Amino acid sequence: MKRIGVLTSGGDSPGMNAAIRAVVRKGIYHNLEVYGIYYGYAGLMAGDIKKMELGSVGDIIHRGGTMLYTARSEEFKTLEGQKKGIEQLNKFGIEGLVVIGGDGSFRGAQKLTEHGFPTIGVPGTIDNDIPGTDFTIGFDTALNTVIDAIDKIRDTATSHERTYVVEVMGRHAGDLALWSGLADGAETIVIPEADYEMSDVIARLKRGQDRGKKHSIIVVAEGVGSGFEFGERIKKEMNLETRVTVLGHIQRGGSPTAFDRVLASRLGAKAVDHLLTGKAGITVGIEKNELVYHDIDEALSRKHTIDLGMYTLSQELSI
Repeated sequence: MKRIGVLTSGGDSPGMNAAIRAVVRKGIYHNLEVYGIYYGYAGLMAGDIKKMELGSVGDIIHRGGTMLYTARSEEFKTLEGQKKGIEQLNKFGIEGLVVIGGDGSFRGAQKLTEHGFPTIGVPGTIDNDIPGTDFTIGFDTALNTVIDAIDKIRDTATSHERTYVVEVMGRHAGDLALWSGLADGAETIVIPEADYEMSDVIARLKRGQDRGKKHSIIVVAEGVGSGFEFGERIKKEMNLETRVTVLGHIQRGGSPTAFDRVLASRLGAKAVDHLLTGKAGITVGIEKNELVYHDIDEALSRKHTIDLGMYTLSQELSI
């Protein structure tokens, strides 16, 4: 193998630049030519591909987002789109590809593998919802962003004696809500992986009121429902002064934490190692602080799980 490519796809996450840097520099270290593919699979089909040098990835390890940019592509989900992408890879003489992204990005990598093109997936998403790895690139940074925001919101909640509902990202995964809620001592955490009754949320707030508690924080994953709907129901049923904060895309930005920079560097470099040893159609990850890999078909067929023991603990500690 003489030439490899790297692209980022789907939603951006802090640490993607560190992963790109690792792929490029590890590849050059092994005398490979490394090509950056801009704008994800859309750029792949369009041939927006450039050769990368050592300096191409200089001074990016600390930057959020992705220097290769990213985009979503419906066309690449079709057979014709996938063939266009492979034609461009062949045109540039690229023999292996590293795809950094989440579930949708991995499905594109899976299709390329099915067509016989060696591809490896590196998990980059703030949702932490990729099976086969304990942590995804960007989760730790997003988590710390959420924690910092809730810390600030609690100051105001305390000063004004209000109940605050904080909606965080996580359409199908409650990791951000669970970890931030536990770290910030939220009175209630609502996640897709655990059943809840609004009556239980109200009962918990009433118990707090009865013992003299004058403010509360409720963390809601966006996949469960609207934070504004939660706020309205609480205000209606308890006549509490309630405020709602939707953190939104602020969670995706910012300089990556040390953890995300190191994780991205390790996973990006390991992906190059696997390409050089002939492995393809796999995803890399970290489990119990050891680098691992899984067949991409297996990873995509498994369901994301969450540590419900942490969820139980959060309820026990917020009585």
